[in-house]
Amino acid sequence: MSGRAARVTRLADAAVELLAEGGMRALTHRAVDARAALPPGTTSAYLRTRQALIEAVVQRLADLDRADLAAHKLPTEPPAEPPRAAPALGSDGLDQLAAGVAEVLDRWLTTGRTRSLARYACLLEAVHRPELRRILDHGTVLRVQARDLLARAGAADPRRQGDQFVAFVDGLLFDRLVGAGALSAPPPGTPASREDLRAGVRTLLRAFTGA
Repeated sequence: MSGRAARVTRLADAAVELLAEGGMRALTHRAVDARAALPPGTTSAYLRTRQALIEAVVQRLADLDRADLAAHKLPTEPPAEPPRAAPALGSDGLDQLAAGVAEVLDRWLTTGRTRSLARYACLLEAVHRPELRRILDHGTVLRVQARDLLARAGAADPRRQGDQFVAFVDGLLFDRLVGAGALSAPPPGTPASREDLRAGVRTLLRAFTGA
């Protein structure tokens, strides 16, 4: 990683922390300088505008999410070949997929909680600022992956059901993070949390595939 890239990453990480703690109102160039423990004006030198700063955050979030998915052997890019060219995904494969998704979700509720909160702050900002809607691109990639997986598992309508699967899983994360689920679900980071998430994801997969 070049010196410039490393500095931008450090600034983006500081911005993610600020977003998680105080939302968009907390995100200023001066605040990022202070959080990153860098001289005043550093953020402006590398990321001159507020939009550039937010875009750096969006890219950093996408990179970190991709690394999490790869670490749990979940797809990080759209399939290179049509779904029919990929191997079939049976019941055991669905169980493994559910466990992998549950591990990632639990991570995003614990060590990745700050990133999850920052992501939602960016999504809300994008509603009012169309130029920031690039943050939605990562979700598009996940939908393509889900369509492929469900097609391999024999889903009747993998395109529609793949999109729904991603939406439901994202809703599960949101519920556990800031919704009522935070009051009743097992504590994040525990085996009970991962098992509860796995069971929920597996139920979705069964409903979509008839497995």
